[in-house]
Amino acid sequence: MSTLPAPPYSVPHRSESPVKVAVVGAGAIGAYVGAALHRAGAEVHLIARGPHLTAMRQGGVRVLSPRGDFTARPAATDDPAEVGPVDYVFLGLKANSYAGSGPLVHPLLHDRTAVIAAQNGIPWWYFHGLPGPYEGRRIESVDPAGAVSATLPPARAIGCVVYAATEIEAPGVVRHLEGTRFSIGEPGRDVSRRCLDFSDAMRAGGLKCPVEPDLRNDIWIKLLGNISFNPISALARATMGQICRHPDTRALVESMMRETLEVAAAVGCHPEISVERRIAGAERVGDHKTSTLQDLEKGKPLELDVLLAAVVELARLTDTSVPTLRAVHALADLLAKTSSPTSPTSTGSAQ
Repeated sequence: MSTLPAPPYSVPHRSESPVKVAVVGAGAIGAYVGAALHRAGAEVHLIARGPHLTAMRQGGVRVLSPRGDFTARPAATDDPAEVGPVDYVFLGLKANSYAGSGPLVHPLLHDRTAVIAAQNGIPWWYFHGLPGPYEGRRIESVDPAGAVSATLPPARAIGCVVYAATEIEAPGVVRHLEGTRFSIGEPGRDVSRRCLDFSDAMRAGGLKCPVEPDLRNDIWIKLLGNISFNPISALARATMGQICRHPDTRALVESMMRETLEVAAAVGCHPEISVERRIAGAERVGDHKTSTLQDLEKGKPLELDVLLAAVVELARLTDTSVPTLRAVHALADLLAKTSSPTSPTSTGSAQ
């Protein structure tokens, strides 16, 4: 490991009044962000558990990256009460954990604490502060019975779309594969002081963090890949490259992406993106396993509600025809239910 960071990781300055950030769910992405913020002078607290927490307590977070390796030593704990109120909570949890995250998040809040949700798919705050016929509407698939909003009030939310790829190589060791962009934005489309301050802290740590006037464009553009490749990869046990090289699954991806853009338009969002170009970009990634396939192989719950069920729900809300999305959703939903560790059919022996 190099003792000095490579030029792209140079730290421009250290703030005289550092922001205080708690990373809840300091896995691959969360620990990477926390390490970058800490080395630029932010007060960072990583909330984690298990061997990963033990390793970070003992040796900090070691980041291995083509941009230069480094080690940062932010505080790490499994008890948020030890941390107390912070300026920002960065959520590195899966979206299907949000409703139950209250014990981890609530000790970290004061009146002005912002919650930055680094999630894929449709967020629970999607219609919060969005003028139009659906303003304030709750999306049941991602906020069942309002459980997420009760835990994470939309007024606290700052959206975040992640364009970085990382993985935990070993406890306390994060390998950064590619990308440093974390686009953020307010649900109400204003460029707020709290977004600008967090962006400054991220940029000081060597990351890209543009404040987008309407983050929903980024949400839909990234969702095009997640909504198609993630469930198909789990159903077919196939990599992204394999899906692209198979003519029929490639056509299926294209159909799902086009239907997704129709739903986006129906709720007032018109991202400028070419479906063909989006698929070609995914093909260049090669034989990569999506996070949904990795979760399936590890016996973890599948994060499909925010990726697929929510869009099917929005299609129903807007009377948009999405036959391909509905068919894939039916299969993926059954897979999620039968592969769950708690499912009676997932571990039973043959009769």
